[in-house]
Amino acid sequence: MFALHLDGANFLAINDLTDAKTLAYLLKYDSIHGTLKATVEAHDDHLVVDGKSIQVLAKKDPKELPWKDLGVDLVIESTGRFTDREGASRHLSAGAKRVIITAPAKDPDVTLVLGVNEQTYDPRSHQVISNASCTTNCLAPVAKVLLENFGIRHGVMTTIHSYTNDQQLLDLPHKDLRRARAAAVSMVPTSTGAAKALHLVLPQLKGKLDGMAIRVPTPNVSLVDLTVETEKDCDTASVNAAFRRAAQGPLKGILQYSEAPIVSVDQNGDPHSATLDAPLTTVMEHRMVKVIAWYDNEWGYSCRVRDLIKFIAAKP
Repeated sequence: MFALHLDGANFLAINDLTDAKTLAYLLKYDSIHGTLKATVEAHDDHLVVDGKSIQVLAKKDPKELPWKDLGVDLVIESTGRFTDREGASRHLSAGAKRVIITAPAKDPDVTLVLGVNEQTYDPRSHQVISNASCTTNCLAPVAKVLLENFGIRHGVMTTIHSYTNDQQLLDLPHKDLRRARAAAVSMVPTSTGAAKALHLVLPQLKGKLDGMAIRVPTPNVSLVDLTVETEKDCDTASVNAAFRRAAQGPLKGILQYSEAPIVSVDQNGDPHSATLDAPLTTVMEHRMVKVIAWYDNEWGYSCRVRDLIKFIAAKP
């Protein structure tokens, strides 16, 4: 968040089961996104970033965190360990007012994808909020454009996804045997819940989409390959025109429209949820549509977390 220019936010504490010195080093030096343009130091149990001191905590149980004493309004739950309502609610028990889970969640009060369904947020009743996954944040605005302009009967999504820390660097045990294989030397077919979960933000698509993932040996930037049967006739020009209008209008800042022959490295550091690759749009027999959208699964998603913090803070 220190590089995301989140003005007005007061970062009070970080909870991580490691020491402040290690956190300072990993914040300053990022193998994918480069060196943070800020002074970063570790002083005992505090991080100091450009002179701003932030307490470092190390509690396994969120219920033991001093959120009440610190006056914390909002917790970002990004450990990947507390992704259900029961686990995330332990932050509320500790005194926080709301918690954002940066992953798909089980039984949250609401799942929000900015640009798609943020209007459903109710500050009076939504305390446990899921920001969905990076893939859903890419897929949802793309599907929304197709849904609103041409209708969707059904479809299939494949995400060509960079490897993540859920995979193994070398062959080691994993509950998903394909993910047990060395991430940097193979394409790894695996599951994703992004398509099935889309109805949480676009209820009209419940039961209409499914999908899978192929993890590939690149460290960052992924793409969504979405094929749908539409309810209305269309052609390549009309599909691309719909995405161009959306990117320049209601989805500006969320969806980007590109006619350049880009490759994945070109999207590293891109802040959009999705970049529609217009030259790759394909339409067959007027109603079979394939679109490709890129996304920086690290930086782009982090930008949406930042924006969601701003959105929630503006609706106390």
